[in-house]
Amino acid sequence: MKIQESAENYLETILILQQRKGNVRSIDIANELQFTKPSISVAMKNLRENGYIEMDAGGLITLTEKGRQIAETIYERHTLLSDWLQILGVDPKIAAEDACRIEHVISKESFEAIKRHAGHQK
Repeated sequence: MKIQESAENYLETILILQQRKGNVRSIDIANELQFTKPSISVAMKNLRENGYIEMDAGGLITLTEKGRQIAETIYERHTLLSDWLQILGVDPKIAAEDACRIEHVISKESFEAIKRHAGHQK
């Protein structure tokens, strides 16, 4: 299932924050992405309605299985592409920015080929 790039970014951010902090609230996402609280609230409502996240009465956000799968896929793409670009000599900041764009548009086939190639290079 294809979802919007912004939704993928939110899910990836939730995953990263969960790994870093444990518990995640909307304000954490707003601070991490430097977005306004109202924009995050709208995005979280959409993610919740589409079954990607759950939010408890205290405002804690957790990924559903469907949301976690997408977040982990995007995060794997981001880290591998960013690392690979840095190995090729790209400045770390530029590599991270480029990886963030590429991770959303690269086909599964192309990513798997890069993953195989990068694995042979280590």
